[in-house]
Amino acid sequence: MNYLAHIYLSGTNEEVIIGNFIADGIKGKKYEKYPADIQKGILLHRSIDSYTDSHPIVKKSTSRLHEHYSHYSGVIVDILYDHFLAKNWKHYSNVPLAIFVDKFYTLLKEHFEILPPRIQRMMPHMIDNNWLYSYRTVEGIGTILAQMNVRTKGVSKMNLAVYDLERHYDAFENEFVHFFEELQAHCAQKLLTL
Repeated sequence: MNYLAHIYLSGTNEEVIIGNFIADGIKGKKYEKYPADIQKGILLHRSIDSYTDSHPIVKKSTSRLHEHYSHYSGVIVDILYDHFLAKNWKHYSNVPLAIFVDKFYTLLKEHFEILPPRIQRMMPHMIDNNWLYSYRTVEGIGTILAQMNVRTKGVSKMNLAVYDLERHYDAFENEFVHFFEELQAHCAQKLLTL
């Protein structure tokens, strides 16, 4: 899953949300230097990633892309699934997406000093371009995929994946809906054990 899903699946504890968001930048046991709730967020993020990567529905989605994008297929599916979460947001939250996203950006600013340097550098771009809110449209996802392609120096060709999204839109959406229901149950259980 990508940023929006990780944030949403963290619940309402602000430090768990921050931990989940920064987790990719925290390697190995380095998470142990953080406060307890941020550690929970980091561990939740790792659990989400493991669960997602091994899930048969996600594998079905990635297999549709693998021929053209190889090992980038998983990253692309993470982004596509965030699109379907944003697009169908009202089915998952009573808080409008724009308000949810703005609250998260405020939370990031309030915890700036604890963010890893890479996230600190990325944060202004994320907020200025309102990445999380842009996920709700195919055009927004196309922009995100194009930016990811630039980050891979054009090797990934991820910018072309927006056409795969359009071509297989209903299949991807159906897979997301069924998978996300199971992922939510997994996260609810995991949060009880952390």
